[in-house]
Amino acid sequence: METDLRALARVQDWYGPHSSVAAEWPVEALLRAKGRTTISVILPARDEERTVGEIVTVLRRDLVERVPLVDEIIVVDSNSTDATAARAAAAGARVVAQSAVLSHLPPLSGKGEALWKGLAASSGDLIVFVDADLRNFGSHFVSGLLGPLLADNSIQFVKAAYERPFTGADGAVWRGGGGRVTELVARPLINMFWPELAGFVQPLGGEYAARREALERVPFVTEYGVEFGLLVDLLELVGLDAMAQVDLGVRAHGHQAMPALGRMAGQIMLTAWSRLERQGRVLSATSPDHRLLQFGLDGQVDLVDMSVAERPPLASLAVEDVA
Repeated sequence: METDLRALARVQDWYGPHSSVAAEWPVEALLRAKGRTTISVILPARDEERTVGEIVTVLRRDLVERVPLVDEIIVVDSNSTDATAARAAAAGARVVAQSAVLSHLPPLSGKGEALWKGLAASSGDLIVFVDADLRNFGSHFVSGLLGPLLADNSIQFVKAAYERPFTGADGAVWRGGGGRVTELVARPLINMFWPELAGFVQPLGGEYAARREALERVPFVTEYGVEFGLLVDLLELVGLDAMAQVDLGVRAHGHQAMPALGRMAGQIMLTAWSRLERQGRVLSATSPDHRLLQFGLDGQVDLVDMSVAERPPLASLAVEDVA
């Protein structure tokens, strides 16, 4: 109980000074603070032709042309079968195929792989990751995240906070109904094992920014455990006081079907388990099964692979490997 109370007090002390809202970071002030710092925005995208073009258009209009805050916009095409790459390129992004970056390495799949490849393909001192399926994107999603990094050299990582509504098949909107895996899996795991991180409102959110040197020193889980893994690994690397969050308002995006959410939940649990192993908090001999038995409404039974691979810290690769 005493340990729990200390962790809660730590979160309360951290939350106020390290939390802000996007409106506190006007773009003109950020441009003055930018100086010679370079900024890359990276969007991992797989079959997002309906949304990726508009996101890139808004970014270029507001943060490249009107105010030259962002230096490059990269869309990592993660083996799309639709017009994602074409729409992104037409809107003004630099599109890189996930398989073409560090192509001499064995290929892996998943969102984390696209993020890691995007980091390798980019050149900015500050990196901003943005999901490509956002339906209500505004440029404050990027400028807000950059605020703490440009204002305070001690801040290494900034996570987005927002409300996530759920839109049903009938079009009805449920406030706060999104983020089902967050509430049912990630948040309980964080509170049990890494309570210092409990103040992050959206630990699995896909919008965050960091200094390149920090991101290059941590591994990237290749599947949907990537955000959970980064949060835990960066806590260990830079400490809680070097982390911050910014409230971006409301985030609207597509929703995954229940079987996909089950696989996502399993991947996050495996990611958490791997971190507990590395920290010596569980025994490796008790490693869990990487398969998930799922039951469909028609009685069909599927055995789904939840395995997650991992890319090493980019800084650990030889210079010739990155080139």
